[in-house]
Amino acid sequence: MTAKYAIILAAGQGTRMKSKLYKVLHPVCGRPMVDHVLTQIEANNMDEIVTIVGHGSEAVEQTLGDRTEYALQAEQLGTGHAVLQAEELLGAKDGITLIACGDTPLFTAQTFAELFEYHKQKGAVATVLTARTDNPFGYGRIIRNEIGIVNKIVEQKDATQEEAAVKEINTGVYVFDNKELFAALHKIKNDNAQGEYYLTDVMEVFQKEGKIVAAYKMDDFEESMGVNDRLALSKATKVMRRRINEEHMRNGVTLIDPESTYIDIDVKIGNDTVIEPGVQLKGKTVIGTDCKIGAHSEIIDSQIGNNVTVTSSYIEDAVMHDNTDIGPYSHLRPQAEIKSGAHIGNFVEVKKATVGENTKVGHLTYVGDATLGHDINVGCGTVFVNYDGVNKHHTNVGDYSFIGSGSNIVAPVNIADHAYVAAGSTITDDIDAHDMGIARGRQVNKKGYFDRYPVAQAAAEAEKNKAKNERK
Repeated sequence: MTAKYAIILAAGQGTRMKSKLYKVLHPVCGRPMVDHVLTQIEANNMDEIVTIVGHGSEAVEQTLGDRTEYALQAEQLGTGHAVLQAEELLGAKDGITLIACGDTPLFTAQTFAELFEYHKQKGAVATVLTARTDNPFGYGRIIRNEIGIVNKIVEQKDATQEEAAVKEINTGVYVFDNKELFAALHKIKNDNAQGEYYLTDVMEVFQKEGKIVAAYKMDDFEESMGVNDRLALSKATKVMRRRINEEHMRNGVTLIDPESTYIDIDVKIGNDTVIEPGVQLKGKTVIGTDCKIGAHSEIIDSQIGNNVTVTSSYIEDAVMHDNTDIGPYSHLRPQAEIKSGAHIGNFVEVKKATVGENTKVGHLTYVGDATLGHDINVGCGTVFVNYDGVNKHHTNVGDYSFIGSGSNIVAPVNIADHAYVAAGSTITDDIDAHDMGIARGRQVNKKGYFDRYPVAQAAAEAEKNKAKNERK
């Protein structure tokens, strides 16, 4: 069986991005561009993959880890020079080698597989992946002879007027006989407009030696889109987003308005879930079946169970179990866990806390650094006071307890099962089972005090105006 290798070109600085972030690390739908390329190549069961790095090499290696080997291109002397940096790792090996660029995130594993197969069928020493476009500006042109055989590939800056009119372009993806590739790279020169060693010049070397150079024309030009600036990045992201959304819809997910729905590539969604407009699902979020994700919700790296309703809320690094609901306008922060049957209402924030089964946290409440048992009712306006100015402290609330509205639970404190907190209390001590904690000043009614405050005068004026209007 023929060995298969791959070289990913990822050494360019990408100055047109005008960014501190290395070009190939710019994300498209939740993954760096170069990660997309590597993932699709890996799907073809490669024997060895080498990534050519240059500027920002440490960041690329940190991102891709041990999924690939690396070779350094210290000077940027062109694509041919870049590939030559892999010679020490691959040069002496028999097999075929795929070359792709790290800034082309839209290529698919299937296209790479078809290119490999076409190369084998043609018995070629080199096969270039081509596409047709009505606007070929900026791409290298495929120059064929009168019987359709590839003679050479001409870069935009070196093309004659006749060559520039050709609409078949080089996508920057190739398959080569591995040993022949490295032998030819030592024969190319840099006498061109850029003063660089072009990988494409090896095609002329092969032609002069009478070796077969083939070209496989792909159907979808969109796949070949390279990203050199922010405009191209946005276009590639739009294409990828459409692919992702279509795949989810084919798998039984309802997207009310796909054009306004943003789903990262690693997100998983169960069937019969409905996603409303303006939703963003990011990172490695997993959503179960029969869920409803309401308009303008954002969910990041979170686990959402089955039959969950999220209404216009923000969830990050959190867990919602089956049959729970949240919102509108609530926030689950990291390490929040909402157990089965629990209800998180509107304007509630939960951080590093567990809310037990069937517990209700209805509205206007902050639950931080706490463990709430099951079947608890937390009244409106409750604050779990977890920070003393230096350290965070934890609160425990037992099963079947009741927290009255407007309470402050000052950690560290333990409230037992079947305990009661009176509304408006500031609780600083533990409460035992079946006890009620009440911590507020006793009510005193002052006779006639209403009339001593400005509100009395305003009320009198309002009553006078009301009476006047009623007489009219």
